[in-house]
Amino acid sequence: MRLLVRPDTVLRWHRDLARRRHAALSRPKRPGRPRTVRSIRILVLRLARENPQWGYRRLHGELLALGVKVAASTVWKILKDAGIDPAPDRSSSTRADFLRSQADALLACDFFETVTLSGARMYILVVIEHSSRRIRILGATAHPTTSWVTQAAKNLVMDLEDVDCRARFMIRDRDGKFPTLFDGVLADAGITVVLSGIQMPRMNSLIERWVQTCRRELLDRTLIRNQRHLLRALHKYGQFYNAHRPHQGIANARPLHPLPTPINDPDKLSRLDIRRHDHLGGILHEHQHAA
Repeated sequence: MRLLVRPDTVLRWHRDLARRRHAALSRPKRPGRPRTVRSIRILVLRLARENPQWGYRRLHGELLALGVKVAASTVWKILKDAGIDPAPDRSSSTRADFLRSQADALLACDFFETVTLSGARMYILVVIEHSSRRIRILGATAHPTTSWVTQAAKNLVMDLEDVDCRARFMIRDRDGKFPTLFDGVLADAGITVVLSGIQMPRMNSLIERWVQTCRRELLDRTLIRNQRHLLRALHKYGQFYNAHRPHQGIANARPLHPLPTPINDPDKLSRLDIRRHDHLGGILHEHQHAA
């Protein structure tokens, strides 16, 4: 076949091809350090998240103690690329962080009210444990006198001693229904009363949230006849809340019971037999495995 191009053109193509191949073989490798191993990057970010007060040099030292040899500048770059602030900015804690870290020592209490069928106004005193979310209903009365509230505080102290609760602080609002003797009884038991700010319910958010839950799940759906009926309904709801109802704040566990072992057996999962138990006329539902 006759060539469609001149011989000089073919030779020029050959020279260009050889020159490109030579340039590719002699080209230097990618400059800079090799990419950090993904597992090291994940570990650095985990340490920074779990220890917000550590700077990059402290994190670098911890890695060396674990046998992971990386440069301090590599740790700094990993944090910078992830948008993680320096240690002084990360170590500042919010009120929510403080409450979570001190949950074992915190209690919170509050008064809330409801109305019976006869129009009588009833005042309910409740206490919640921050760590376990366990609720304690101290009583309900139409007349929260000083003697009644003080006796409720004494009953609370005895209950806490029976279960060896080591609470040290009680958060409450500035309601005038709390007398000085209430704080004195708690102080004698080693519990310091902490007052929330004026018109700042978020400073006592756990108990305020429980009051809303109690209204939505019980009081707004029940016609309360009298004080005795109210106490019975609150007692049953308290048992349901502490022993059965899951809580997102404690990983969907229950205050008095941890989560059961997950069912991994396919045969058991295919033969589930769940029964419903009603309480308070069907307002509350408990679901349990059949015996």
